[in-house]
Amino acid sequence: MLLSNEIFIYSVSYMMPMKIESHIENLKESFREIETAIKEGLEKKQRTVGFHTSSAAIDMLEIILHKNKLIDPGFVIKHEWLNSKGKTEEKLPFDFPKKKEIIDHVVKIESVRNKFCYGKRQKEENLEETVKEFNRLKELFIEVSGYEL
Repeated sequence: MLLSNEIFIYSVSYMMPMKIESHIENLKESFREIETAIKEGLEKKQRTVGFHTSSAAIDMLEIILHKNKLIDPGFVIKHEWLNSKGKTEEKLPFDFPKKKEIIDHVVKIESVRNKFCYGKRQKEENLEETVKEFNRLKELFIEVSGYEL
């Protein structure tokens, strides 16, 4: 039986471990997209803000966890796990530097992700607040991981 393209891509992407270098490249792409959204106007780029702040937040978290050898290379964090602190603690029970602060920022970003990506247009203040949360997370990431981006 042949796999459909969708199932094949899903299977391959979850069977092949993602290296830190791949996460870094994805982060750089998200940073560029967020910068573009800021330059062009956040209200015009609401979905970009939602998708890329979420994606980059998860990449940063996975890099920190990989660097601290808390997860295997093939481990994938699903953004839905970070919608609430309770669910996050259940899925990521281990400690790492600045965990509480990092998780707080990621949860705030994830709590608005679907609204930005799939919902009605949001006020610019809401988008700005999410970008501020993202920038705070980015600062913590640089401090904890040692990666300059």
